[in-house]
Amino acid sequence: MLSVAGVTTAYGSIVALRDVALEVMPGEIVTLIGANGAGKSTLMMTICGSPAPRAGSIVYDGEDIAGAPTHLIMRRGIAQSPEGRRIFPRMTVLENLRMGAEVLAGAHFEEDLEKVTALFPRLKERLTQRGGTLSGGEQQMLAIARALMSRPRLLLLDEPSLGLAPMVVRQIFSAIRDLNRTTGLTVLLVEQNAFHALRLAHRGYVLVNGSITMSGTGAELLARPEVRAAYLEGGRA
Repeated sequence: MLSVAGVTTAYGSIVALRDVALEVMPGEIVTLIGANGAGKSTLMMTICGSPAPRAGSIVYDGEDIAGAPTHLIMRRGIAQSPEGRRIFPRMTVLENLRMGAEVLAGAHFEEDLEKVTALFPRLKERLTQRGGTLSGGEQQMLAIARALMSRPRLLLLDEPSLGLAPMVVRQIFSAIRDLNRTTGLTVLLVEQNAFHALRLAHRGYVLVNGSITMSGTGAELLARPEVRAAYLEGGRA
């Protein structure tokens, strides 16, 4: 479904990604782990068209979308739940969800609203509440639900566990797993929480200083001594 090949991205003279290559097959959960500043979020933004890569290709569903306008990429069936959630704090939960549905001009809104509130029941209780007054976990649920309102074929999740309590993290990852199992939704997941991410993922990649250094199944990477030493000490906590 998604093939990234030889992608290099820079901010001015600072190279953030170097010759990055990865693949995401239909129905997979693929995770990208790495330390803060490794370039994970830059890769997600590059896939979404901003910034455009300086070199390489990003082929989605048979078409090279590298550098295409973000709104056109979203209309092809890609949605992102960005790092930091970036909900609209002055809008209600319902209004935030309507914004997600605008990619489809509001089609299927009631049907999709029922689905996302079944996935995250807390949102159903908060529909008239402003997004900025929600807890951190509720805001993350809203960010994911807003992305799902566009009926994506590929969901990009950028640090969904960031800053959340362990119990909420488990709820978020359980929802991602259920979505994948019940609907076949394809997910590219960026995470610093390597333990949870690799347990969830079918396959994973390790990004170090803008370059992919390792890849394998989630189980294979969890078993690698260098991955455990770098990313998993204390991960279970």
